[in-house]
Amino acid sequence: MAISEVKLPQGVSALEFKSPVLLAEGLALKVAGQLREAIDTRGTAVLVVSGGRSPVAFFQSLAKQDLDWSKVLVSLADERWVPVEHADSNAGLLKRYLLQGAAAKARFLSLYSPSANLDAAAERADRLLGELPAIDVLVLGMGDDGHTASLFPDSPNLAQALDAQGTRRCWPMLAPTVPHQRLTMSRALLASAKHKVLSISGQSKLTTLNAAVAGDNVAEMPIRAFLQPTLEIYWCP
Repeated sequence: MAISEVKLPQGVSALEFKSPVLLAEGLALKVAGQLREAIDTRGTAVLVVSGGRSPVAFFQSLAKQDLDWSKVLVSLADERWVPVEHADSNAGLLKRYLLQGAAAKARFLSLYSPSANLDAAAERADRLLGELPAIDVLVLGMGDDGHTASLFPDSPNLAQALDAQGTRRCWPMLAPTVPHQRLTMSRALLASAKHKVLSISGQSKLTTLNAAVAGDNVAEMPIRAFLQPTLEIYWCP
């Protein structure tokens, strides 16, 4: 399905797909295969995905894959601190588009909790994530400002959340340009995933990725923390 490789600075490349539909299908096939491999190896698989509108087609395609979903645990790289019924809830998004049909048998680990405040919610999520088995597959997205998960430039707690040696798994975060408070997995936890994918679409995202690859200030563009040779990049116009 990939028609070519997009060459970026410093030897980084991205698989280019003709359309968002083809990218979603190709990514779903790849992720399903990796989850099957994990199930065959140790009996369970852990998938961590990003929310937002961009991955909806991927979620719908993945839900149709032939997979023993009862052996899959799904969680989110980040979440808005809103109830699952809220229109902006990433958990709600997953329940509508991924955890349907056979995929509804998957176990879901939510970062959100109706705690007294954001800090308390982050502490609770951190404890829950302590029970998370090793992450087999991580699918990240990226904003035009170079953020990924909810690791936003200029957000309080960003330095601690980007600590590659940090032991905390979940941090309270703020998105400077949108109203909702956030919860995000830490860089250390996200980077521990066996398979890591960045999925992006549109020319503006490719321009952002080029800028990220060309620099090294991680706090300025947090996606840089994950631009390693092991990261697979999927892109479509």
